[in-house]
Amino acid sequence: MSVMLTPVKPQLDEPEAIGRGLTDEEVRLKREKDGFNELHEEKRKSAGAVFIDQFKDFLVIILNIAAVISAFLGEVESSIVILSVVLLNAALGTIQHVKAEKSLNSLKAMSAPSANVLRNGKVVQIPSREVVTGDILIINAGDYICADARILESYSLLINESSLTGESVPVEKNAEFVSGEHVALGDRKDMAFSGSFVTSGRGKAVVTAIGMDTEIGKIADLLENAKEKSTPLQERLDQFGKALAIGITVICLIVFGLDVIRGRELADSFMFAVSLAVAAIPEALSSIVTIVLAFGTQKMAKENAIIRKLHAVESLGNISVICSDKTGTLTQNKMTVQLFYTDGQMLGHDQLKPGNKHHEKLLRMALLCNDAVTSGGQEIGDPTEVALVNIGKQYGFDELAEREQNQRIGEIPFDSRRKFMSTVHRIGHKQVMITKGATDVLIPRISRIETAGGVQAISLHQIESIRQASHSFADGGLRVLALAYKEVLPTLPGALQEEGLTLLGLIAMMDPPREETEQAVADCIRAGIKPVMITGDHKITAIAIAGKIGILNDPSEAVEGKDIEKLSDDELKDRIEEISVYARVSPEHKIRIVRAWQEKGNVVAMTGDGVNDAPALKQADIGVAMGMAGTEVAKDASSMVLTDDDFSTIVKAVSNGRSMYSNIKNAIQFLLSGNAGAIFVVIYASLLALPVPFLPAHLLFINLLTDSLPAIAIGLEPHSKKVMKEKPRDKDEGLFSKRDVMQITMEGLLIAAVTIIAFQYGLSAGGPADATTMAFATLCLARLFHGFNCRSKDSIFRLGLFTNIACWTAFLIGVILLNLVLTLGLFEVAQLGKEQLYMVYGLAFVPFIIIQTGKLLFVKS
Repeated sequence: MSVMLTPVKPQLDEPEAIGRGLTDEEVRLKREKDGFNELHEEKRKSAGAVFIDQFKDFLVIILNIAAVISAFLGEVESSIVILSVVLLNAALGTIQHVKAEKSLNSLKAMSAPSANVLRNGKVVQIPSREVVTGDILIINAGDYICADARILESYSLLINESSLTGESVPVEKNAEFVSGEHVALGDRKDMAFSGSFVTSGRGKAVVTAIGMDTEIGKIADLLENAKEKSTPLQERLDQFGKALAIGITVICLIVFGLDVIRGRELADSFMFAVSLAVAAIPEALSSIVTIVLAFGTQKMAKENAIIRKLHAVESLGNISVICSDKTGTLTQNKMTVQLFYTDGQMLGHDQLKPGNKHHEKLLRMALLCNDAVTSGGQEIGDPTEVALVNIGKQYGFDELAEREQNQRIGEIPFDSRRKFMSTVHRIGHKQVMITKGATDVLIPRISRIETAGGVQAISLHQIESIRQASHSFADGGLRVLALAYKEVLPTLPGALQEEGLTLLGLIAMMDPPREETEQAVADCIRAGIKPVMITGDHKITAIAIAGKIGILNDPSEAVEGKDIEKLSDDELKDRIEEISVYARVSPEHKIRIVRAWQEKGNVVAMTGDGVNDAPALKQADIGVAMGMAGTEVAKDASSMVLTDDDFSTIVKAVSNGRSMYSNIKNAIQFLLSGNAGAIFVVIYASLLALPVPFLPAHLLFINLLTDSLPAIAIGLEPHSKKVMKEKPRDKDEGLFSKRDVMQITMEGLLIAAVTIIAFQYGLSAGGPADATTMAFATLCLARLFHGFNCRSKDSIFRLGLFTNIACWTAFLIGVILLNLVLTLGLFEVAQLGKEQLYMVYGLAFVPFIIIQTGKLLFVKS
């Protein structure tokens, strides 16, 4: 077969025009019809509207009512405290929301700032937003494509579409029309898509779609319509808060009624009921959750996981499925030479021998038949060719020096029909043609083979061995190139015969998995989390990578996007648990996969770095974007960004999320058991017609002193490694199980019992004033001691007495402030004698002893 040789010449600034392009009048009419080439932005809520939304929580409404009533009754301090907490929570929520929604702005920013088009018979540069359908784009290496366009001419045109399709290898584009329904984006080689990047070559294309009608525009529409999920903790706290507020309101109304019946003044009875409500409702709950999550996010940031949406931290602990993009997430997003086949031997990338003339010739010719450049800290060119340059550097070869010494004097460009390319060089006094390409098309053109012993005629046995090696590489998901050469006459003829070649060897490469990925996948599986690979790459490559890192056990667990097209949503949902790998998928497929897992009751994380991942990142319960290789679109649509692009960082984040949820739950348990103790004491006194055990000032002080600081300290409990040995929590599991409720009730009764004893002792020894003071002091101290009980389900003697310094700090601050109040007579307290103080301290310590003894005896370490 003969192919005309194209001599090397400088690239023209203005390629030969195809027609005249559009006229100004045609452009005006099209713009009137279609508008500008830009993405529409969804209407966003103002910061003020978002701030107002923060006050719609049921628990917050109850607290606001209590604050207003307290102000009318003259308890200004109480109102200020309540409103301060509510306003702080509203401000934090608003700040988080305003920062979260920037996805469509980033999509707009991805459009190329300018484009070269043919207008009125001339090539002109215009802003990309002014491009219209029918424009002729002039495409050169380094250009960003600003609209979807049909290829008219292609001269070795390669376009990187990885941010759109997820496929790491640039796609060779040509003018041959691709027919058929449901053709994957990565297979539409006659099209150039908005947001993609030209890695090499040049060409012309006619614009077929602009703005929201482009493929990237469709993604923007998906992103706008994808719903963000409330985290399970948010949903549970909302439900729990409503039930708690209703229950407390009923109790307070009962207490108010009993007080009125017994002849207490209406205003005093009402103020006491309001104070009891404020004391019983853990208004610090939202603040404590926010603070614990904020501290947790700081820790996670130090471990390379940046949380963009604060409440999403909790969902990390619920994750049962991680849908991960392959390219750049599980792999390095960089083609790398893995193996060689030469002289009948299969060699690793580090097994070539320096000084071996045959091996050096193989590397040198791979650099010469190559257009990639990696000097100056940049890697420019096709990733496959970049990989060949990098392996040459590994053995001490410099591509620029080699090319200067062995100048290229001609070339036959690569195209998809031929599947190979040739370059001609002046090497010494000889003229040599070097050819590289697909093994199956080069083998018929090879007549000789070079070995360590010299060049010899190739035998049928050697040809069969080469084919077997090539198939072995391909089955392993490797991309295989054959490299051959031949000497040509000094005077080039009009046509060049790419036959009678001498084979140097095969070079196999791939985008390899990250070194830490295999261990991270194993950790996920051990923690009960299902890892799933979703990629736009070819199925065989996806299977190879997934099998290597442990995601895939059987090839039957892998499907392609076209297989998903044939399934209804219900059929996909039925099969979803059987599939571990999805190849050649589109953005719509990713969202369907995430939704199918969610409909099965799973909490789903989606990792990714490309524009095509953004809608699924937003749809997922947790969207995880790559910080280094990820697009801004992916980052803005995500809940979490990995600054090191390390899949194992997700595992650490899950561990942190599980530990934080456990700590938050323990903090809530502390608040509820302590508040329950106060309520039980009040109910006891009301039923027996005893004097009120606490004054409104006492209840407010107890609320401020013994709620916030110890609860925050519990939330800062060091993380336990045990959490990653457990299965993910059930998404529908309530905030507290029946066992938890029973434990909270029993702990509340214990605290109430010692407080009642102190109250009764005060009544008998000194009267109502001493009784309320002793009850107040005992309840405060008992709750401060109880903070140590709530650090964990395990005993603090197993955890370590001083492993949580924050708990000791909160305890000591509380004890000091309480003693100041008792000593100085603040908050309407009576002066207690030594015997009464001893009684207070002794009784307050009893619940701690009982609970810790129970944990040592009945809780397994």
